[in-house]
Amino acid sequence: MPPPKTLLDCHQEIARQEAELREGGGADGQARQHKLGRLVVRERLATLLDDRAEDFLELGLWAAHGMYREWGAFPGAGVVTGVGDIAGRPCMIVANDATVKAGAFVPMTCKKVLRAQRIAFECNLPLVYLVDSAGVFLPMQDEIFPDEDDFGRIFRNNAVLSAAGVPQFAAIMGNCVAGGAYLPVLCDKILMTEGSGLYLAGPQLVKAAIGQEIDQESLGGAAMHAEISGTVDFKEKNDPECLKRLRSLVALLPEGGAASAAAPEPEMPAEKIAALVSADGRREYDVRDLLRCLVDAGSIDEYKADYGKSLVTTFARLGGRAIGIVANQRMRVQSKTSGLQMPGVIYADSADKAARFIMDCNQTRLPLLFLQDVSGFMVGRDAEQSGIIRSGAKMVNALSNSIVPKITVITGGSYGAGNYAMCGKAFDPRFIFAWPHAKYAVMGAAQASDVVYNILARAAKDRPKEELDRLRQQVKADYVEQADIRYAAARGWVDAIIPPLETRRILLRAFALATRPAAKAGFHTGVLQV
Repeated sequence: MPPPKTLLDCHQEIARQEAELREGGGADGQARQHKLGRLVVRERLATLLDDRAEDFLELGLWAAHGMYREWGAFPGAGVVTGVGDIAGRPCMIVANDATVKAGAFVPMTCKKVLRAQRIAFECNLPLVYLVDSAGVFLPMQDEIFPDEDDFGRIFRNNAVLSAAGVPQFAAIMGNCVAGGAYLPVLCDKILMTEGSGLYLAGPQLVKAAIGQEIDQESLGGAAMHAEISGTVDFKEKNDPECLKRLRSLVALLPEGGAASAAAPEPEMPAEKIAALVSADGRREYDVRDLLRCLVDAGSIDEYKADYGKSLVTTFARLGGRAIGIVANQRMRVQSKTSGLQMPGVIYADSADKAARFIMDCNQTRLPLLFLQDVSGFMVGRDAEQSGIIRSGAKMVNALSNSIVPKITVITGGSYGAGNYAMCGKAFDPRFIFAWPHAKYAVMGAAQASDVVYNILARAAKDRPKEELDRLRQQVKADYVEQADIRYAAARGWVDAIIPPLETRRILLRAFALATRPAAKAGFHTGVLQV
């Protein structure tokens, strides 16, 4: 029997798969891009961003993974998004990957771009779009085109971001067609390379629609838009020249805040995490030890330490920045009122404590970090009599109305209503990360299969037991697949799967972004006559 997976094994497996995802459409797609005289998307990023590649906080890499199989693979949903430094300024980057179905948009492409725009808005980050897309993936147009979280919402967001004073730059370095043409034109500054195309309808569609024959350059080439339509602000010879100009333009923005003074290192080294946490989630440990691997040494001030012990609530500093932390306790604890409390379970007293702590952090404007490893709320007669529903509602209410930046890391299980109460995706964390072994579902596979089995058994008493057993095993297999964190990441429920030992570094970056001053609109015009 093979030894059980360790945290390092899980990370290495994810890292191998992520390296494949970063290849996009593979060698053939990259060769096609080079043949057109264009850089591939990650070459563009390497040219555009400042030197430190590890500072690029990539988001949504797993988007569309395992989805749309009838149409082939869509690595990264055909777009790269993330936060990187350009000329010392942190920027949100949205860059089409033309090696993946010519950069066409599938439903998860839309959701990934919308998530990037939302983060940029909430963190007041300049947005840089590297445009190289064939537009909507037509076989799935009904799932991409019409709804409030679909393609058109991107352009609505362009306008809202602009009104809020968030700078937006667009560099057209390939195709930019149909409705997608509105994206760059709604930005502050537009760059376009020679050989690129910007038009609402391509030559073939124009001929079909109105009978007019016209070549691509005359219809929507860089020279036409620079010299005749006046749509393009900067015409550039090629990708390197365009990216050089883009860096120069971003450098005109006000500089980011000065780096804070050197903060103390954590009390425990990051390597200790691997000894604390098991990949199967069964090993019990004191979550305070995990915190000592993450926050500045000597900065922990635990709040109500002797009450509601199944949640740890504490003030601390991360890189010198004051934050509040809500973390599931991962060992059994004793309560003076309810006796033994199990790891990862939220009890009434801990929910009450967390609600009060969240309110306190909002009162003093402290950003919040949630470390999720939660089975859910306690159930049963004693829990119901303790008012678990009332206490859980208090915690959810306080969280829902929280106005401070929130960041969530799923360090183990994220199940049921526990996901909600510990600031899951539905509760607007600025960033939500997960460790490679994390699980994400309404309930565990064993419980789910038992529930479904009992329902089926009652509804179909005449069905053979062997058939019901097969159904139970199928339900269990489906739950195991859907609880895998890669399934959640493919659908945008987490922003990134991160290495456990890199958690502090990533949180330092994420909190620096999440706590930037809010965007303030300051420039408006009246009605313009044309």
